[in-house]
Amino acid sequence: MEGTDKPGAFLQRNSTALLCAAGACAVLAVAGWLRRFSAATDPLLYAQFQITSGVLAFAFAGAALVRFRGTLDRLPLILSCGFVLVGITLTTSSAVSLRLWEVDHSASLRDPITWVVSRTLLAVLLVAALLVEWHIPTARKPGWEIAIALGVVVASSSLLTTTHWQLPADVLVLPGGLFPRPGNLFPAALFLVAAYGYHRRLRHTATPFDRSLCYAAALNFACCLAASQSEHRLDAPFLLAGILQFTSYAVLLAGALLDNAQLLAQVREMAASDPMTGLANYRKLVDALDAEIQRSARTGRPFALLLFDLNGLKQINDKFGHLVGSRAICRFANILRLQSRAIDLCARYGGDEFVLVLPETGPEAAMEVVKRISERVAADSEQPPISAGVGLAFHPQDGQTIDALLAVADQALYRVKGRTPKKLTARK
Repeated sequence: MEGTDKPGAFLQRNSTALLCAAGACAVLAVAGWLRRFSAATDPLLYAQFQITSGVLAFAFAGAALVRFRGTLDRLPLILSCGFVLVGITLTTSSAVSLRLWEVDHSASLRDPITWVVSRTLLAVLLVAALLVEWHIPTARKPGWEIAIALGVVVASSSLLTTTHWQLPADVLVLPGGLFPRPGNLFPAALFLVAAYGYHRRLRHTATPFDRSLCYAAALNFACCLAASQSEHRLDAPFLLAGILQFTSYAVLLAGALLDNAQLLAQVREMAASDPMTGLANYRKLVDALDAEIQRSARTGRPFALLLFDLNGLKQINDKFGHLVGSRAICRFANILRLQSRAIDLCARYGGDEFVLVLPETGPEAAMEVVKRISERVAADSEQPPISAGVGLAFHPQDGQTIDALLAVADQALYRVKGRTPKKLTARK
């Protein structure tokens, strides 16, 4: 049995590595097969790919910068600065590449400089971002760090460009060899390291942004492998590499935009909810009451407002501590949430006060809700026991405005608090 389990366990543990190896072999096989086609790609088509990829790079840089301003994580900061330069390189240097190709359209000596800078620089950035995040994940001085990151990126790109032009052509291109452009294997190795690092990072954080980084690194690894099979500039393997590059930028941008959308939704939810209980806060309560008053005026149907106040919270804090007091608030909030309908609104009105808005609810139905909540509070066995008073108000008979309804409920609650309830008391 142990012998039969070992192969399955091995495949499960190494499934990612095996998938990566299979994908690399498939890309090399397809790119190698494409080498038999001698026709070169239309340089205008390649330039369009490059310019569009540059636009995507700019868009991703903006989205990553938005994420950095919201989270202060250094990883999106480094990537944002790097992609600004990659976008500039791709969009402005395509025309230069076209002119060089027109002078010698059979050229097979060098990769376009846009390819060298964008590929190698991006690979270095992805790996460097992982290392920086590992040591110092959070930015302390965002303004200065943006300037420093931009300076490092510009210096790195200049170094890459100079190094590329200093290398002899017969080192960069080996027509007829197993890898005609072996220089692409260097960024391919970096992208492979980056893909592995971002894949491991998904164990701790699996946002769309993080997943897109992992997928983009893998796509760029495949892109460099395809480019290593190119014997002539703009031939079929090089077109395949360009398509993979374009796809990687599209994946990055989609992941960043989706992640920013989720972050924005979380910010909106936090702005409208109480951080301790998760119920609606006062701002959302006012908005909901205003909408309910307008709806009730249109339909003629009433709604109920229930104002709750926990009894003896100060005594609980003094005797058991504020942590237990906070727990008592959360216990009652959970009861309100569980005993409410989907259309009802539960809100924390103050320190130990809560409001429950019941749309299309009259006095009898509201008292049934109070009874149900009372029974649930009484059944709560957690110590110390909790109790609450409640005041009720109804629209439109008790008032036409938010202030009037809250005042009526508060007066009713004040009268209730004059006596000591066992678990939950109510008065209209």
